[in-house]
Amino acid sequence: MKHFIANHQFTALGFGLASAILAFEPALWLIRTWFDPSYSSSGAIYLFVIGGLLLWSLSSPIERDTGNHRQTVVLLLVASAFIRLISQVFAINVVGGLALAIDVFAIATLLRVGERQRALSPLWLSVLFLFSLPIERIVQRLLGYPLQELSADISCLLLNGISGNLSCNGVRLTLEGKDVLVDLPCSGTSSLMLSMAFIVVLNGVYRPRLRTAVLWSFLTLAFSVLGNSIRISALAMGIAYPQVVFGHDVMLEPLHSIVGYLTLALTLLPILIFYRPKASHRVVSGDAAKPLTIPAVSHRYLALVFVAVAVLVVSLPRQAIDVAKATEAPSLPIFLDGVLGQDEPLLPVEKRYLSAYGGYAVKKRYGAHALTLVHTSSPLRHLHAPDDCLRGLGYKIEFLGSRFDPMPTALYRATSKDGQQWQVSVSFVSSNGDVTHNVAEAIWIWLQAPSVSWTSIQRISPWQTAASTEKQFEAAVVAALDFPRP
Repeated sequence: MKHFIANHQFTALGFGLASAILAFEPALWLIRTWFDPSYSSSGAIYLFVIGGLLLWSLSSPIERDTGNHRQTVVLLLVASAFIRLISQVFAINVVGGLALAIDVFAIATLLRVGERQRALSPLWLSVLFLFSLPIERIVQRLLGYPLQELSADISCLLLNGISGNLSCNGVRLTLEGKDVLVDLPCSGTSSLMLSMAFIVVLNGVYRPRLRTAVLWSFLTLAFSVLGNSIRISALAMGIAYPQVVFGHDVMLEPLHSIVGYLTLALTLLPILIFYRPKASHRVVSGDAAKPLTIPAVSHRYLALVFVAVAVLVVSLPRQAIDVAKATEAPSLPIFLDGVLGQDEPLLPVEKRYLSAYGGYAVKKRYGAHALTLVHTSSPLRHLHAPDDCLRGLGYKIEFLGSRFDPMPTALYRATSKDGQQWQVSVSFVSSNGDVTHNVAEAIWIWLQAPSVSWTSIQRISPWQTAASTEKQFEAAVVAALDFPRP
């Protein structure tokens, strides 16, 4: 008996050590994303939610035994090791985060939270953990543009009939002569993430059949898109008819956020009221409840093999699969608007990133103005809006909107730690002649034509620069770089 207990403890220690080895680097990366301003992640909140749910469940007694939870844990850890292998070999951190979600599944199963009086679904707890990853940023970059188009189309239908003076052109709506642009921040990804996390929590508590959970998840997705369109329509009404909001600007805080929170609550209220599924209980037959018998002498060797596999996985060389192809480095004009350009060195972090993932970047300063080009065949790695990179450098970033002359451009205000303010303008141009102000649109186009390379054109000017001077500099950039006009 003592020999069996020793073997069992050794096996548990071995699997625990191997799991810790596999999880260490992904966990460290995940924690960094919570504190790195460039990610702008609120993922730590979801970890606290998971912790609270676990405490709520663990404070209740175990009521039933559904079978081989230890064998299930072993299978989950093996699956986690395989996914961690993919993450290591292809240098994709988010995939390593997926392995952590499977670890959460395994831990919840080992703690038998699904068998307690206050039961939770280990599966949906692991899905909730995915929200602690920076997936909102990924969703915004991959699906932001189609979400913009869809939200604009639905908003146009909602506003149709309210005013005869309505014009809809893609993501640009014009109501009573006032321009309303469904920009990337208005794509609804933030409300979509909150809505989906909400239904995942309900699924974890109610533990419905998978078919029921999937159906309500799709309904929540549809409600979220509709709610975002209602929000856009309300903002458009506030812009076109300011008397409705007593002359207040609906694009300024706190009114802008209040409109968003109200429409989000309106979206989630029907789900909260009507979603009352019956819990799905696993029925275990007598044969199925019998654990898989493994000779006790084999436990020690299984643990050693798993530790060896874990060490091998984390020792494999990393090779990113989306490194930018070697292309001709971009060049900046010697003079712009009669001002001699001065080369600006890349920051150490920029040099390290380009060394690892390819691509080219060059910077020059022309008097008070600065110009940066980033050229890449892998825009998922290299194309970023200023609110990503500049926020990571310690700037406070405010999105100001977009303009389309002389080329589509997204506008930002950047404030340094010492209070200095800058106007930042960015455009994205493909080698096929596509021009956009929207990084999500650029990536969407690239997904349909992966062989096309892209260039980011970022211009920085002091905030106090006169409008005429800024316009002259913009015209000089377009003329010197010979980029196509829309």
